[in-house]
Amino acid sequence: MKLKIFSDQNYLPKKTLPETLKYVAILTPFWGKLPDDPKHFKTEIFDKFIDQSRYFLEMTSLEKADLAIFPAYWHLSNFDEVMIQFIGRAKELDKPVAIFSHGDWNCDQNLENTIIFSTAFFQSKRKSHEFAIPEWTSDFISQKFMSQIPIREKQAKPKVGFCGYAPPLGLPFGLKKLKAFLRLAGDIVGLTEKFYSKTGYTNRVIALSNLSKSSLIETNFITRQHFSFASEALQESSWEPEKMAEKLRLEYVQNIIDCDYVVCCSGYENYSMRLYETLSCGRIPVFINTDCVLPYDFTINWKKYCVWVDESEISSIAEKIVDFHNSLSAQEFVELQYQCRRLWEEWLSPEGFFRNLFRHLTIV
Repeated sequence: MKLKIFSDQNYLPKKTLPETLKYVAILTPFWGKLPDDPKHFKTEIFDKFIDQSRYFLEMTSLEKADLAIFPAYWHLSNFDEVMIQFIGRAKELDKPVAIFSHGDWNCDQNLENTIIFSTAFFQSKRKSHEFAIPEWTSDFISQKFMSQIPIREKQAKPKVGFCGYAPPLGLPFGLKKLKAFLRLAGDIVGLTEKFYSKTGYTNRVIALSNLSKSSLIETNFITRQHFSFASEALQESSWEPEKMAEKLRLEYVQNIIDCDYVVCCSGYENYSMRLYETLSCGRIPVFINTDCVLPYDFTINWKKYCVWVDESEISSIAEKIVDFHNSLSAQEFVELQYQCRRLWEEWLSPEGFFRNLFRHLTIV
């Protein structure tokens, strides 16, 4: 199906926005490719989408459109008169409006006639017109492995990986580690629940700690002193920042490739970018569900592709991984790696997600 969409550059914010976020991703085939963001390791993300979009998207007038696209990201434009005007214009012709955002969606306005897409929602607070969108990621398999997944054969003991930031783990002794430890302790005893977005690494730390103590699995954990995108991570080195960024990214990707399973848990916001990167590499996520909303959850059986661990089950995360691993034959284990890669290609890559975007219109 070819989805007919409408948008209008006159509704872009007047303020200066980062060139990489000048307008929403679905409009890049029609308004031009946005610059790559090498600082955040995002390159060539939309190239295939731009090339293939003509088969499933068509820009048309509002009168002929199936869906109107508000051109700016909500979290950058804020809810203002311009958005109200755009929604009103579409409503006059009974056209639904797609609004894209990033991070935890927290707009309390009553946005009638809209479909909201964001990387993060809370399932318990979700409205019927709110849907998750993936965090876009580079295609490491195409860029680094000539489009061929390095397949792992099943071993008796599952190998679980993680490379990233999980304070206080990996921090040197000092004030920063002490603050992270106190924050963790506050989370564990429930003192900081209302500040969830500021203390989101707690579940990640508990999961990694439990796995490190388990004899049931083999771990391959690299805990960083900084969030990988942070300027501190690039500056505290004798390497040039660009080369240091590439080094960190290669280590990150290799950690995924070298493992059977990868721990995927939300950080500051209630979504995991690592989930999509793991699937794109043909590896099996250990997904820690922190009241998350996932893309196409109305048609994808996510538990088929992940070791699904609810937040209340983190204490038994090792046992859940082993049970999942033992339930697969050697052939099924290999096939699941291909299935994870196909899931990302067909549903979670930019071209896959937007090719299926029309499905949301049938359920709102």
